[in-house]
Amino acid sequence: MVIYRLIFVRPQRHPQRRHDLPALQQGLDGPLQTSLGSCRSKKTRSRANSDRAFFLVFSVVLILHRRVPQYTAIQLFLLLLLFGRGGATGGETAGESWWAIQPLNRPDIPKTNSAKPGWSEHPIDRFIAAKHAEKSLSPSPAADRMTFIRRATFDLTGLPSTPREVDAFINDHSPEATQRLIDRLLSSPRYGERWARHWMDVVHYAETHGHDEDAIRENAWPYRDWLIESFNNDKPYAKFVREQIAGDVLFPGEPSATRGIGFLATGPWDESSQMGISDGTIDKKIAQYLDRDDMIATVMSTFVSTTVHCARCHDHKFDPVPTEDYYALQAVFAGVDKIDRPFDNDARLAKRRVLLLSHQRELGQGRVPEGMFSEADLAKLEADLKRSQSNWAVLSSAKVESSSGVEFEPKPDGSFLALGQAPPKGVTTFTAKLPIAKATALQLDVLTDKSLPRNGPGRAENGNLHLTDIVVRVNGTPVKIAKAEASFNQDDWTIDRAFDTNPDSAWGIHPQQGQAHRALFVFESPLAAAKGDLIRIELHQNHGRQHLIGRPRLSLTHLPKPNFKESISLQISEILDFELLKRTKEQKRALAFYFAKTVNERDLASLGAQQKVYAVASQFAALGNFKPAKQPRTVHVLHRGSIHSPGKEARPGALSCIDGLENRFTLARAEAEEDRRAALANWLADDRNVLLWRSIVNRVWHYHFGRGIVGTPNDFGRMGDRPSHPELLDWLAYEFRARGGSLKWLHRTIMTSSVYRQQSAYNADFAKRDADNRWLWRMNRKRLDAESYRDAVLQLAGNMNLKMGGPSDRQFNMSKGVHVTPNLDYVGFDPDAPANHRRSVYRFVFRTIPDPLMQLMDCPDASQHAPKRESSVTALQALGMLNNRFLVRQSERLAERLQSESPTPEAQIKRLFELAYHREPGTDEGQLVTRLAREHGLANACRVVLNSNEFLFVN
Repeated sequence: MVIYRLIFVRPQRHPQRRHDLPALQQGLDGPLQTSLGSCRSKKTRSRANSDRAFFLVFSVVLILHRRVPQYTAIQLFLLLLLFGRGGATGGETAGESWWAIQPLNRPDIPKTNSAKPGWSEHPIDRFIAAKHAEKSLSPSPAADRMTFIRRATFDLTGLPSTPREVDAFINDHSPEATQRLIDRLLSSPRYGERWARHWMDVVHYAETHGHDEDAIRENAWPYRDWLIESFNNDKPYAKFVREQIAGDVLFPGEPSATRGIGFLATGPWDESSQMGISDGTIDKKIAQYLDRDDMIATVMSTFVSTTVHCARCHDHKFDPVPTEDYYALQAVFAGVDKIDRPFDNDARLAKRRVLLLSHQRELGQGRVPEGMFSEADLAKLEADLKRSQSNWAVLSSAKVESSSGVEFEPKPDGSFLALGQAPPKGVTTFTAKLPIAKATALQLDVLTDKSLPRNGPGRAENGNLHLTDIVVRVNGTPVKIAKAEASFNQDDWTIDRAFDTNPDSAWGIHPQQGQAHRALFVFESPLAAAKGDLIRIELHQNHGRQHLIGRPRLSLTHLPKPNFKESISLQISEILDFELLKRTKEQKRALAFYFAKTVNERDLASLGAQQKVYAVASQFAALGNFKPAKQPRTVHVLHRGSIHSPGKEARPGALSCIDGLENRFTLARAEAEEDRRAALANWLADDRNVLLWRSIVNRVWHYHFGRGIVGTPNDFGRMGDRPSHPELLDWLAYEFRARGGSLKWLHRTIMTSSVYRQQSAYNADFAKRDADNRWLWRMNRKRLDAESYRDAVLQLAGNMNLKMGGPSDRQFNMSKGVHVTPNLDYVGFDPDAPANHRRSVYRFVFRTIPDPLMQLMDCPDASQHAPKRESSVTALQALGMLNNRFLVRQSERLAERLQSESPTPEAQIKRLFELAYHREPGTDEGQLVTRLAREHGLANACRVVLNSNEFLFVN
């Protein structure tokens, strides 16, 4: 790859550090020394291989000399020499020599004789001081207290200190003042919000799918809330890792852990391919491989700072990652897809739901769950059921007439059996006195009888019936029916056809003849009639061929909200009419089954709907062509990454280059996808996984200092940076692991060091030797990131809403787009809308249509992993921050705050400086800003201050 770049890519006059000769040396060590597929091999390169490499590079140099004359002769000679001597590692294999995968041991803390007070006590300072001595550097003086509290508060909470907090810290002269400040900030809920936002960068979190169909994910936010809670609770890092890979599997007693696996679904998702292409096709398989590729890249770059995805088409060219390792990771995720996943946040609720769902599965197989009821329970349920049925009054004394002259025989259960020869069609009329007042619904039972064809309930030859229309009148006035439900509906002959006044439509029950059925008709409003008034019900059956009801029964209720579920089945109703001792074994079983099913459904409904998180799942309802895998899909090792060239089947596993960890998982249930994820989670969080512990302490260091000990937080490989202080990195990783993975311990340890408390003042002499401040002879000056700047402005203006959690706020106007992706308007969104007043971590993040203000402030592209943010300084930023509608409005609100708190222009400017800079204005600048406020308005003076370097940068 590097040779390709050297030959075909025209170099810059001053190449980037990544491509200078030391970097080339790192990059070229691996490929020509060893086959990376055997990274654990201890065989050294033979002399013949070395000679072949020499002649290969000699040929390359001749080509380079003609194509890229910018390279000097000495550069080409050094490149040739690099290969000729066998690379930097002296013949060792890439995997064995590389620093990042060496065993993690506790290094000795250097002994130093630093002249600076306090630099001989803290372990971190001693490591840094040792490097200073080596590089002939010395540390900068400690920052003043105002600078330190502003730095610490922004680092841990992403918000500015208040004047009161600054005063309290400055006036606290106790030795524990710094420790108390840090502890207070770490215990603030704002800490979790700040560090969750960092993590969201790393995992490319957003709330839309991305790609050409950038649809909204309504339930991505529970993962964000889980992050905030995890950081605030100082969740042990190993558990933090495990929950994001397999929280649903490893912690079943903690249902909220399911939110953690939202991590696996943070990346883009190609909706058009996943939902629009049929399963089993080449294109669908490609889409599935690419989706898993995103999961792998997210997992491995985030947790172990490894570019595993570079091994998709071939063995990794620089790091000890063979292609087989990559596809072993593909196999881990072969059984899951990204989808909304239900969960319960409450452990007791979740346990109850699990029990009820297990009962539901048994009931679905026709079994009553063992031990669900005692005899006393059943007796009480039956008594309650009988009482509830008293809400229905059967029209057993009705006068029944037929337009065709059919006679009806009253039955003890209140039904009426048709006698004699059935006519082709007819109207059956029931006339009765209302047994109740204010009736709300009518119930029609169509019952079976041995005298009817095939037991009925209809009189047609096949036992079917057609109810063309039902007409109800009270005291001669028609009653309007609002809706209806039925126990069964024949296709295209549904119950709503029975009151549509269409003579060609009707309710039918084919093919469920031979069974009793029930229909419920709900009136538009309760009947305005008293008990004893006359009700007339007409059953029109006009389709001919004897499609008549053979044994109808009518009932009325006054329940305020009648529904079909409250009406028991006809079978159960008949069983209740039998005395207990006269019931058959089958009837007792049917009654017990009915009670079990009814109670279980009621109890499940009482739990309420589950919450949802956009995560991964193996079971879900199909959405078009997007269907769950019945079992993990087969993954092959693809030759050159081509779906057309499948090799052997891949076994679930991980990296093979870390000593002590199995690289292929031994699974009791290879077909269970959850076991695969659990195995990977345990592999990642293992104490022996040296990459995990080095990676996280480097990330935390990076966010405190603006640069990690390793400058490439997502890449600890040969194309990344080497650590500036490798012993310090190992000491931090070792101690962090030994202390249970407490991130708050790590923050305290870093922030109480003298190196963290240095000034950021420039030193020209030291800058010549260390322009990038790699050896930390001063603190790095950092510009506020987009979220911190926006939140700081809100806080100063007094508009910050500190409500935590919940659905993200959409700080834009949205309208329908051309296809799936909507149109967003950020500029026209009301700056005073409540959604604009919440912390930026709660804003809705759209992948393909980012917020212009946040983008202007270098907020990263949410389609890409962002282990570190770029920090640009452009004229466009200044223009945007001066003219952005939201910022202009906050400047106005800040001015209103100043006017309410201070009576005079001079006092208002003084207060402005206290809020923004934590200091009083100098004489000249105070007069200048006061004059600006008088001539152009206080709000414009606020705009200038909010756009100043002193506010934008943290020293």
